[in-house]
Amino acid sequence: MKSIKRFALSAMGVAMLLVLTGCVSVDKATGKPIGFIWNTIGAPMAEAIKYFATDKGLGFGVAIIIVTIIVRLIILPLGIYQSWKATLHSEKMNALKHVLEPHQTRLKEATTQEEKLEAQQALFAAQKEHGISMFGGVGCFPILLQMPFFSAIYFAAQHTEGVAQASYLGIPLGSPSMILAACAGVLYYLQSLLSLHGVEDETQRDQIKKMAYVSPVMIAGFSLISPASVTLYWVVGGFMMILQQFIVNYIVRPKLRKKVREELAKNPPKARSFSTPNGRKDVTPEQPTAITSKKKHKNRNAGKQRSR
Repeated sequence: MKSIKRFALSAMGVAMLLVLTGCVSVDKATGKPIGFIWNTIGAPMAEAIKYFATDKGLGFGVAIIIVTIIVRLIILPLGIYQSWKATLHSEKMNALKHVLEPHQTRLKEATTQEEKLEAQQALFAAQKEHGISMFGGVGCFPILLQMPFFSAIYFAAQHTEGVAQASYLGIPLGSPSMILAACAGVLYYLQSLLSLHGVEDETQRDQIKKMAYVSPVMIAGFSLISPASVTLYWVVGGFMMILQQFIVNYIVRPKLRKKVREELAKNPPKARSFSTPNGRKDVTPEQPTAITSKKKHKNRNAGKQRSR
């Protein structure tokens, strides 16, 4: 479990870097964004920021807020779908806890590598049987579709002509802002806390609580070394993430919980138990049958010997 958590933390850090920089190339000579993603998505976003800021006279701060909201609303269905898959996985895990727990206990108490491998295979087989993904049910496709938009708006907020010389509410947009960095960290922390809503399994809750500090700290850390224009984009993104989490908590999750319970009520799964390495008598139903038949066989032989 510890190695899985370390892998998850590392993956989150790499994913954050990929989201911010992986989809848009930067010209080494000029330092300006280039490439297909920038030309097709980023440059139009930059033009939209300039339009609201200069043509409409709203200023670059308000322009970044408007464009960020528009982009977030466009990709909101992808985010909700991603959350829907993760929530479905969570609800299935909660409902099938009595089925998976014997396998997890067997894996935890395994003493040899062979026993651990056998327990892992049994756990994966049980998860597959009940449609539970070992990767949490999230999937890569929705994330990959969102990455170009995140990367493009990140560079648009930073490299739009005129934004570095502008200010918003007295905050220079061309230099880092501790105030906006703190706001971004708090908002992403609140979103992480909201994600705990409805999670009944204590193990999952503990994992979410531990991971809840990672994203806010990373966002705040990046904000302290990024222009305030980028941090403003993250602040607005934090508000939109909270909105998405409210939709998941109070609309998506209740429907999925009802759906999972109805499916399991029609076809209730049966828990299986296993003999554990420490010798406790916790066996499958097939094992007592084998022992009984063996005893009967011995009794028959004993009777024949007495008759002689």
